[in-house]
Amino acid sequence: MTNILILGANGQLARNTTRMLLDRTDANLALYLRRASRLANPAPEKVRIVDGEVLDNAALRLAMAKQDVVYANLSGDMARQARSIVDAMHAAGLKRLIFISSMGIYGEVPGEKYRSVLDPYRDSAAPIEQSDLDYTILRPGWFTHDAEINYRLTRKGEPFKGHDVSLNSLSDLIVKLAFDPALHARQSLGVSSG
Repeated sequence: MTNILILGANGQLARNTTRMLLDRTDANLALYLRRASRLANPAPEKVRIVDGEVLDNAALRLAMAKQDVVYANLSGDMARQARSIVDAMHAAGLKRLIFISSMGIYGEVPGEKYRSVLDPYRDSAAPIEQSDLDYTILRPGWFTHDAEINYRLTRKGEPFKGHDVSLNSLSDLIVKLAFDPALHARQSLGVSSG
């Protein structure tokens, strides 16, 4: 049985991925978020809801106990959060991290100029890439609500293709990454519609 800790569990993508994990797998989920009362427990037999801040090192380390995979879907001071996650994973002996960033953090979108709104995403990728974790950083395009699962991947250093990706496509990829620790390990991937 795989145990997955979802950080930022009330985000749109995290909620969609939680649904897909519950529908497709037998994983146990720990949903970690600020003000946990905002989130109803979708499956009490498989899901534990944890109230906490990613920057609260003690709470984060406690939440990571007995987990196999950490999936982070965050906003705010992402660089500090990324460092906190890396430190807590080291303390817990965890290796597998799936981290959501944004397209454009490396100036890889053709015809687009790098904008400062991407700074938090770029600055959070750096400490993860410098770590020894088995991370996969996902740099999705704009989210759509298309039901279809259809996506393409680009690696760091390659031009990003497209601009959109469905939530279902991204969640499908996250589920695959969570259950195959070697899949795209130590890579930063652009994700867009196929």
